[in-house]
Amino acid sequence: MIQVTDKAKEKLAVLRLEEGRTENHNVRVSVKGGGCSGLMYDLGFDDTIKPADQVFEDKGIKILVDKKSLLYLLGTTLDFSDGLNGKGFQFINPNASRTCGCGESFAV
Repeated sequence: MIQVTDKAKEKLAVLRLEEGRTENHNVRVSVKGGGCSGLMYDLGFDDTIKPADQVFEDKGIKILVDKKSLLYLLGTTLDFSDGLNGKGFQFINPNASRTCGCGESFAV
């Protein structure tokens, strides 16, 4: 399961409106190769649920994850920070053995 904090939920709602997305646009989270630690998170809106997708819902937010990415993301919490140490979405991933300084890439 992937969880969403209240701050992340609020920011996703704002972004959905700003980008002209509808309630049919769910949040897609995936993992791709790259970044300074080897793997990178990818986050965006998607209105298509593919047959192989796993669908999670937390706080009214539907999250789509492909099977390959699911192995890396189980138990992850999506958060949003707007503090002095950086602004943006953060992935609190218990599967990551290390993360880079920017928080956008990780290793297992």
